[in-house]
Amino acid sequence: METLGRIQHNRQVTTFILMVYLSQANPAPIRYSVLEETESGSFIAHLTKDLGLGIGELNARSARVVCDDDKQRLLLDRQTGDLLLREKLDREDICGSDEPCVLHFQVFLETPVQFFEGELLIQDINDHSPVFPNREMLLKIPENSQPGTVFPLKLAQDLDVGSNGLQKYTINANSHFHVLTRNHSDGKKHPDLVQDKVLDREEQSEFSLTLMALDGGSPPRSGTSMVRILIMDVNDNAPEFVHTPYEVQVLENSPLNSLILTVLARDVDAGNFGTVSYSLFQASEEIKQTFSINEVTGEIRLTKKLDFEQIKSYHVEIEATDGGGLSGKGTVVIEVVDVNDNAPELTISSLISSIPENAPETVVSIFRIRDRDSGDNGKMICSIPDNLPFILRPTFKNFYTLVTDSPLDRESQAEYNITITVTDTGTPRQKTEHNITVLVSDVNDNAPAFTQTSYTLWVRENNSPALHIGSVSATDTDAGANAQVTYSLLPPPDPIVPLASLVSINPDNGHLFALTSLDYEALRAFEFHVGATDRGSPALSSQALVRVLVADANDNAPFVLYPLQNASAPCTELVPRAAEPGYLVTKVVAVDGDAGQNAWLSYQLLKATEPGLFGVWAHNGEVRTARLLSERDAPKQRLVVLVKDNGEPPLSASVTLHVLLVDGFSQPYLPPPEAEAAAAAPADPLTVYLVVALASVSSLFLFSVLVFVAVRLCRRGGAGSAGRCPVPEGHFPGHLVDVSGTGTLSQSYQYEVCLTGDHRTGEFKFLKPIFPNLLVQDTEREIKESPNCRNSFVFS
Repeated sequence: METLGRIQHNRQVTTFILMVYLSQANPAPIRYSVLEETESGSFIAHLTKDLGLGIGELNARSARVVCDDDKQRLLLDRQTGDLLLREKLDREDICGSDEPCVLHFQVFLETPVQFFEGELLIQDINDHSPVFPNREMLLKIPENSQPGTVFPLKLAQDLDVGSNGLQKYTINANSHFHVLTRNHSDGKKHPDLVQDKVLDREEQSEFSLTLMALDGGSPPRSGTSMVRILIMDVNDNAPEFVHTPYEVQVLENSPLNSLILTVLARDVDAGNFGTVSYSLFQASEEIKQTFSINEVTGEIRLTKKLDFEQIKSYHVEIEATDGGGLSGKGTVVIEVVDVNDNAPELTISSLISSIPENAPETVVSIFRIRDRDSGDNGKMICSIPDNLPFILRPTFKNFYTLVTDSPLDRESQAEYNITITVTDTGTPRQKTEHNITVLVSDVNDNAPAFTQTSYTLWVRENNSPALHIGSVSATDTDAGANAQVTYSLLPPPDPIVPLASLVSINPDNGHLFALTSLDYEALRAFEFHVGATDRGSPALSSQALVRVLVADANDNAPFVLYPLQNASAPCTELVPRAAEPGYLVTKVVAVDGDAGQNAWLSYQLLKATEPGLFGVWAHNGEVRTARLLSERDAPKQRLVVLVKDNGEPPLSASVTLHVLLVDGFSQPYLPPPEAEAAAAAPADPLTVYLVVALASVSSLFLFSVLVFVAVRLCRRGGAGSAGRCPVPEGHFPGHLVDVSGTGTLSQSYQYEVCLTGDHRTGEFKFLKPIFPNLLVQDTEREIKESPNCRNSFVFS
């Protein structure tokens, strides 16, 4: 009982819901009647009118008629609302001897669920005649039998009931016997033969009488049996049963040949007249097939399996006969005890195999359960698994409805296998399981989802039109047309961007194509949104960002900014003949419209008047002297510098330089390229302390050397102080001062600049005016002897 309470608490609905559903059923059943053996298809009633429904409502609500015995004996015409017979009804086959014979049926309607209970009374007609079990009966009567003695005879059976059933017995006219019709406690009519006169065996030893059974039909039917009466010698004591009636209970699952009961009758006579034999008296075919009796011992044994659901009790008449022909009657009442030998039955009346997702509460199935056992063995519990979004609701009698408990989601689960379990409360418990498969049909409730929120695509410039540049992809978890995705370009937020002329998209697979040839220098990147729309109703969509980056191609040659090649007059650079190797003549400045390595420029000297006199640094375009100038070098030099990018294939441009070698030009000093490169290198942090220590010691040594050299230089020059650079003397020749009218030197003022040893600070050490009366030769000598002033420029 604890298990029953727990299951009912978990899965059964409350009494309130039960009352709500029962309120939908008609409290009083509708009753009809029909004669048995009426032809199939005969009209019984007009249900639409009797149930108070509208025209066509039976058809609209899928009305059905279900009989209690699970046999479809009735037919409902939904169009007309007529209740018809599906087949001929045999009252005796349906109800046997029960009266009245009522066929119970239910009419239930869907959407909403409603039940009506009906009863069909099957009226009996006189279609059966009384039948005796034997065509001839043998009756032995002692000759000393007294008038008024009653001798029971075997009764006749009439399958009809009521007035059509057996009413009376008659016997042909004679002077010794007449027949009486006696009503038995079981409702049957028994014939009793009554002796009217004293018998004399010597006068007449045998009588042959015709016993007739009449029913009450119109016209009446009859059946006959011959009664043979043998007059026996005197045996004045009949056997008598010790107990009558006998009552016994037998389990319906008792094995065959099991002992039911032993009856006992005694006869006080002696000899053969006191020997008793037992037999079944006027037993029906069912009793003869089910039980047997030992005529000597009186043991009654089981010869056929019992079924409580078919027959609940048996009334067996036992006859004990002695050797003289006298007999006594006894009754054995056998009650069949029910055992739980029938599993519950489940019958589906309505089933919906597919339910749209997100639908509200929906009736999936209507079914009925039944257990043919009785008592606790016939009580049932109906349940389904707890982890399903479905619930069971009892509706009418043993009818249940299976409904959804919450909206279903096809993407979470597209199919449900529901096991309905019906368990009785008997011992041992019997159960029946029925599986129902419910498919969840798709509804367009999921928008397409892109595999990425944004896509980055690379396209090399100068591409061919209609080039496939990439793809976007979106998936939809719906099914069928709801999952078919169509791609499209969304209007850009900036209407100035001509998106329609740049890219296109394949609506079926999301492939993107460039419609025009892209130019990295004109458009380096652009972005737009792509939409994905399914084909559901209504359609759902989503979008993703696509960013297109244009990759540079080497399609622009270097362009020389300095010196300009389209000037009216060529640019001439002045170089003093006293310049040492590494002297900076000029710097070629060029740019490239490309990007990346396509814009990395390298410089090289393509042609020169004096090969080997000048050199070009490959990375910065600086033109420097490669050796000392000599008097044999031509005063006018023409250099062709090639500027080349690092693209594939490389593109190049050339520039022509004019260099004029002049005498008497002050020697500038610049730090050699190697020193600059070494100074630019970052110091290793692991050797900082070692460098500091080494620098301190070196500084003391260099300082001493510099002081010594400076003193000697100052003594030779006759002027200046320690730390000053030697001063070049003399005028520059006038024809070398200003060549183009905007020359790089002026006659009025000239300064020599001495730079510091550290090229990163770029500070001046000192400035001193160069007087015109100083000789150039002295200057050259002084420079050679003053290593402190090798890195110097001359400005004016």
